[in-house]
Amino acid sequence: MNSNTSPSSSIGNKSVLRGLFKLSRPRQWIKNGFIFAPLLFTGLFLDLVAISQTLWAFGLFCLAASATYIVNDLRDIEEDKKHPVKSLKRPLASGEVTPFQAKVLLVLLYGVLLVGFVFQPQIMLIIVAYLLLNVAYSFYLKHQPVLDIFTIAFGFVLRVYAGATAISVPVSSWMFVTTLCLALFLAAMKRRQELLQTTQEGRKVLAYYTEALVNRYAEMAATGALLFYSLFVMNARPEMVFTIPFVLFGLFRYWYISEMLGEGESPTDTLLADKQLLLTVVGWVAVCLWALWPAGAL
Repeated sequence: MNSNTSPSSSIGNKSVLRGLFKLSRPRQWIKNGFIFAPLLFTGLFLDLVAISQTLWAFGLFCLAASATYIVNDLRDIEEDKKHPVKSLKRPLASGEVTPFQAKVLLVLLYGVLLVGFVFQPQIMLIIVAYLLLNVAYSFYLKHQPVLDIFTIAFGFVLRVYAGATAISVPVSSWMFVTTLCLALFLAAMKRRQELLQTTQEGRKVLAYYTEALVNRYAEMAATGALLFYSLFVMNARPEMVFTIPFVLFGLFRYWYISEMLGEGESPTDTLLADKQLLLTVVGWVAVCLWALWPAGAL
């Protein structure tokens, strides 16, 4: 039996699909775990409807995040080619995927998100805000010192709001400010590592930062995250007091990884690569579930 598809064509198609999959950055979907925070802290994690709604929000945000990464990579092809890591790992910068192929995938993702308005209109409004914020980041805000860090941080805050909207609960002031501080810490550490490892040609905004300045930003944000989280726990959720050491250790460990091991530019990669940090997150979730588990539930 003859086939119209040659082996080399089949291999080429698989390579393109693999490149498009990498372009969507599924590893970065871990950041969307912030969406589950309202589900956890409200104690609704045993409610099947609440779980279903949160999973809807998570899935839609994953698609939106992938679309955002594609827009950013299309915009930054030339800068990424100058980056020591991105030039090898990012499909567009390495030539594994062409800009046209990336744009086709982007249109498909936007199409699926449009369908999301039919099922989850309120969540989609937050996602639209997220998409617009990241378009502004890709084309302008990423080149503005301080604004670039806050833009990254607000992306995490919007994830928390999406999770809260999914289960129809308000975002407390405690959760808002703690999430913001934690996200600012991660964003500041990202800039710190870029400053140490990347040339200013690779990211122009780095010319406006010094290591000492970014370190102060990170210190203030980490202190704020720990302080506000601890105050929240001791005042609103005293049963969660044993989660505070996990948060403290996580901050210490993340800074150690950045300072001594030279990692931390990507929070997702740092989390997945470091067993101690990963176990800290798992332990924090486990203690939260134990502390907030409804009385009488199996």
